[in-house]
Amino acid sequence: MSAQKGRDILVKIHDGLGFVTLAGLRTKSLNLNARLVDITDSDSVDAWRELLPGAGVKSITVSGAGIFRDGASDALARESFFAQSAKDYQLIIPDFGTLTGAFLMSELSYAGRYEGEATYDIALASAGAITFTVL
Repeated sequence: MSAQKGRDILVKIHDGLGFVTLAGLRTKSLNLNARLVDITDSDSVDAWRELLPGAGVKSITVSGAGIFRDGASDALARESFFAQSAKDYQLIIPDFGTLTGAFLMSELSYAGRYEGEATYDIALASAGAITFTVL
């Protein structure tokens, strides 16, 4: 596999008709998590930790930062935050796959410098089962 461009990682939100890219995101970070369930007890061999496979809670968190580019996708992000209801998102990672499912927007921050562009930051947390499709 060759190196991939970071700009090819996409965060998309469902607008009622299909998925549209959240415009202007310059940085994106996706974290896939699975909590461990420790089942170690006094009978564990030489006191080595033992884990229960498949028992932990899985989750995905997403963060991103960018500039305002597109009024329609900016409005979708704003509506997603203020509604505080799970919306369908799609995360595309080149040469890895697509993750699709419900996410809750837990952060929406705005900033701007006097002689600079207006920026925004978002944070998403998975809010249900996520499907994975290999690219």
